Amino acid sequence: MNKSKPIRLVLVDDHEVVRIGLCAVLNLTPGMKVVGQGGRMEDAKKLCYRLKPDLLLLDIRLPDGSGVDAARKILAQCPDTRVLFLTSFADDHTVLEAILSGAQGYILKDIASNALIHAIRTVASGQTLIDPRLTKHTPEWLRNVNSEPGQSKRSLLSPQEQRLLPLVANGLTNKEIAQDLRLSEKTVKNYLANIYSKLNIGRRSQIAAFYAGSFKGSGALYPPRLTEPVKPDRVRTTPPLNSC
Repeated sequence: MNKSKPIRLVLVDDHEVVRIGLCAVLNLTPGMKVVGQGGRMEDAKKLCYRLKPDLLLLDIRLPDGSGVDAARKILAQCPDTRVLFLTSFADDHTVLEAILSGAQGYILKDIASNALIHAIRTVASGQTLIDPRLTKHTPEWLRNVNSEPGQSKRSLLSPQEQRLLPLVANGLTNKEIAQDLRLSEKTVKNYLANIYSKLNIGRRSQIAAFYAGSFKGSGALYPPRLTEPVKPDRVRTTPPLNSC
């Protein structure tokens, strides 16, 4: 990403007051600009397809569908857009589904505003991030996979090879992956062969474990100076604005 340009953000949350507060906080943050916002899954897809933002800040539960489904479709069409889930859901099934959708981050809504800004910058810079408070909610295999952090190994893969990881982890066949990414099955097989070789693995289940493990140790969520527990003030809202 060109550091001279602001991080272009799209916000999707079904609560208008949350969007107003987020717009106020993020548009006042140097290096960030909210370019679109909406409250439905269809809004997320339309905005991302049209605006190609650097980062989509997305809720899990939306009135017309799942944020996880939206993330899968958006990442297939907009590979340069990164997805950061901001939600109140912390159950293990939801967290795992979100990770396997291809999203690069997952944080909870009771986050302080400075920690939220840090999380956005971390994910926008190309790193993966999961709220450390969620480790107790994730399955044992996700917590213990790979003694060596996967984040460093991910750099061995090309961007196109990395796009295959969440699809394989989510159980898609080669044919389904080819359709999703608009590639031939032969190309998908070649990419998988490269992944197996670079990561020194031999089974699709190991790709799933590697992908989930790449979130482990992906970096502290909170800035070094933020040593106190997150306070319940959360992201502060402001009086209604005409627009973002």
